[in-house]
Amino acid sequence: MARGLPAGGSQESIPVAQLPPQGRETYALIRQGGPFPYEKDGTVFGNRERLLPQHKRGYYREYTVRTPGVRHRGARRIVCGGYQPRTPEACYYTSDHYASFREIIE
Repeated sequence: MARGLPAGGSQESIPVAQLPPQGRETYALIRQGGPFPYEKDGTVFGNRERLLPQHKRGYYREYTVRTPGVRHRGARRIVCGGYQPRTPEACYYTSDHYASFREIIE
């Protein structure tokens, strides 16, 4: 069960091994500090949906999970929270462009 998500957020978690292959690639890039394939990767995620635990602006950063066959960024993302980008306190996967999140567990 995911820690700290409010009632409107997802209550599920997902092991790294169960992420789609592109999600595992993105997660590995986050841990090594890049380089990232998309210009928006690593930018601040505002948590406007308020589905993740509340923190000060700048706590969350978003990263694109490539979607095969799609020429744009698609809907899949990993959002990580913490002030050390390579060692985030928690990361969340969304396959539906922020409508729901699953906490990534190692």
